[in-house]
Amino acid sequence: MTNMEMQLAGYRLTTAEILYHMPDHPGLLQTFVWQTMDLAPDYPRIRQFLEFWEAEIEGPLHSVRIAGGELIKPVALNHCDAVVTLH
Repeated sequence: MTNMEMQLAGYRLTTAEILYHMPDHPGLLQTFVWQTMDLAPDYPRIRQFLEFWEAEIEGPLHSVRIAGGELIKPVALNHCDAVVTLH
């Protein structure tokens, strides 16, 4: 599926900010930021990635914040009060 087809199917650019505990220093938090095209509100790709993280990566998860925005939107119409023509 192309990027355009994904967007038309409802996928949106999604950013996940993952805070996790450092394996060697559990009192310290590290940030990992990851972007992907995903489907809101279930976010199956991010869920799959987090399941992989918990199974394969030593740093235990602390928290995850997700932000997403549509790349294709209806055009916003703006009305103007005057038109000026320059010659």
